[in-house]
Amino acid sequence: MILGMTSDILLSPEAVPYGGAVLNPFVIVDDAARFVDFVAEVFGAAETVEARTPTPDGKLIHAQLRLGTVDLMVADRLDGWPARPGLLQLWVTDAAAVLERAGAEGATTVTEPTPFYGETTLARMLDPWQNIWWLYQPAPGQADPAPSWEGGSDTVFATLDKALKSLG
Repeated sequence: MILGMTSDILLSPEAVPYGGAVLNPFVIVDDAARFVDFVAEVFGAAETVEARTPTPDGKLIHAQLRLGTVDLMVADRLDGWPARPGLLQLWVTDAAAVLERAGAEGATTVTEPTPFYGETTLARMLDPWQNIWWLYQPAPGQADPAPSWEGGSDTVFATLDKALKSLG
């Protein structure tokens, strides 16, 4: 597909039911109910309560939270299922504040707020379920950093590389 062309396969954003997004992430974790609480607490996201579907033993086969126009869906890992954590990008107003709130809920910082390209600050965190969150914060007027191959910092790559390798 050529940049700027529309797809005849994807539903148009206007046609997605309930004002949702065309693409929505789904993660499978242990203790999905606690994950829902984490996302609600850290990001102020609202759970779509009517979507919560517990199995008879109380595990969640489906739950979802609305973050902007995207539904983040989650299920408990059932016997024989692998965990499927995600790599998730989220635009926030204050990346440092999110890292602080997330840290109080058991997350660890992967990348401290760092100047990034396109007048953006980037931070990353690893939540207790091994999802890595890219936190993008608008930074109007902030100059782009020099690439590492031109003598700039390699923090953005090195911190992610270290975190992913530690997950083995």
